[in-house]
Amino acid sequence: MVQVCLNGPRGAADGTAVPLTPESMAQAAAEAVAAGATDIHVHPKTPCGRDSLSPRVVAATLEAIRARVSVPVGVTTGAWAEPDPAARLARVRGWTVLPDHASVNWHEEGAESLAEALIDLGVGVEAGIWSGTDAAARFAVSPLGPKVLRVLAEVTDPDAPETSARTLLAELGPAHGRPVLLHGEDGGAWPVLRLAGRLGLATRVGLEDTLILPDGQRAVSNAQLVTEGLVQYGWARRSS
Repeated sequence: MVQVCLNGPRGAADGTAVPLTPESMAQAAAEAVAAGATDIHVHPKTPCGRDSLSPRVVAATLEAIRARVSVPVGVTTGAWAEPDPAARLARVRGWTVLPDHASVNWHEEGAESLAEALIDLGVGVEAGIWSGTDAAARFAVSPLGPKVLRVLAEVTDPDAPETSARTLLAELGPAHGRPVLLHGEDGGAWPVLRLAGRLGLATRVGLEDTLILPDGQRAVSNAQLVTEGLVQYGWARRSS
């Protein structure tokens, strides 16, 4: 599986290629799926471009994207979108249109309560396990571990990304038997994606994780990143 991460917490300062409105996210999603993406991760935005967990904002984003694609669509629940754990939980419980899955960063306060609420709603949970945190240790003893949809092994180290990735995977161990999606960000995005290909793990690529192509040029779209990501991942070799 190659997931496309359409925008992340990026904003207008990161360039016009980053989709910030429901319409532009839907267009970017359709192009990325046409390029080969099989799953979508998106950060719904307020009109001013801020990440939001508002039921109204989430609904508008999901409805726009689902009108254009038929693959699963997931959203963030990152603490930066709603810092207060109780308010974050209330926002999620108030969603009127549900995503197929939602990422929960296991190192954030209130993560397990949030994950439990999502599971109760019938929403798949992507357990975000960040390198450099205690998330892997927390997840290893979590009773919710076997119930999550998959684990997002998120490498945040741009300087030694492959080493950090292997360390993180070792910390995760069997990961409660759940599938693992391995990815990096910024300078680590491409090295970690290539490692995921070599290890046969799911991965993701998109303007959330990197604005730059492997040759150093600026990416013009999520679809371009997906196209190049499939090459770097070795999809043609793996599927031949």
